[in-house]
Amino acid sequence: MAGVAYPAWIGYSLAVMSTPTDRFTPDRPFILGTRGSPLAMAQAYEARRLLQARWPDLPVEIAEIKVSGDAVTDRPLAEVGGKGLFTKELDRALLDDRCTAAVHSMKDMETILAPGVGVGAVLEREDPRDAWLSPHAADGPEALADGATVGTASLRRQAQLLAMRPDLKVVLFRGNVQTRLRKLAEGVADATMLAMAGLNRLDMVGEAKARALAPETLLPAVAQGAICIACRSEDAAAHEILAPLSHAESLARVTCERAYLEVLDGSCKTPIAGLAEIADGRIRFRGLVAREDGTRVLRVEESGPADDPHAVGIEAGRRLKAEMGDDFFG
Repeated sequence: MAGVAYPAWIGYSLAVMSTPTDRFTPDRPFILGTRGSPLAMAQAYEARRLLQARWPDLPVEIAEIKVSGDAVTDRPLAEVGGKGLFTKELDRALLDDRCTAAVHSMKDMETILAPGVGVGAVLEREDPRDAWLSPHAADGPEALADGATVGTASLRRQAQLLAMRPDLKVVLFRGNVQTRLRKLAEGVADATMLAMAGLNRLDMVGEAKARALAPETLLPAVAQGAICIACRSEDAAAHEILAPLSHAESLARVTCERAYLEVLDGSCKTPIAGLAEIADGRIRFRGLVAREDGTRVLRVEESGPADDPHAVGIEAGRRLKAEMGDDFFG
């Protein structure tokens, strides 16, 4: 993916070079900030493993940062501040120099990063698909009984599900993976959906009896399955240390998806989905926007050279935004 032109939010992440690590010592280690959920910690451990493999002499520590999104589980995310609830405390810790870098699920990151925060690396992407979990209808939404209940906190999942099955009832499911699986086992809902990436990273696909849903059935969230390591925009040393960890194809794919999201000014308050895939030097993007109740769904597909992912995402966003008009969401 050499020669790709990336937008400003990428920062130094392609500047792969030999970097002295003299700045970091046992007395001042390279600190990775993270949320405290089991999945977030698993992602931080993976980031630490990659850092230590690339820089064997680099002392790396993990610091748990409390975030508002993990404390509020009884209301939809859209009602209590959106994606920023999972990132703002980590951004503050980063800018206050309480950590050197912050490990994020990239789908939780705001479309426009906080001033002073840049992308240091995008790790190799996990499976971006959604997972279907149901003790009553293991094959997917089509197998659920009429009027069955599905638990989710995602407006994107809700909208696509109701577009397929308007008879279903959707109830709020918030909390970490373990909490949602417990609610499912307790019969709070007949089915739920999670990210395959999270289940894979926790080695819980078998335990959860999860089935991956094809993008044609349920289009995933922008950047789902991707881990981002953010750092201060002006911290050149941190950028140079993180740069070799970036996976070129994953970075190109999420660049395309986030460009599309930026055009639509998307957030967790709007049911928006998008997935970019690369094959034979071409990038193919599929996007979707829907009303919360699934009564209207618009789709877009765009493709172009893999070395210009930003332009492909921008064009897809513009086409879909023009079709939506000013009153799509009522």
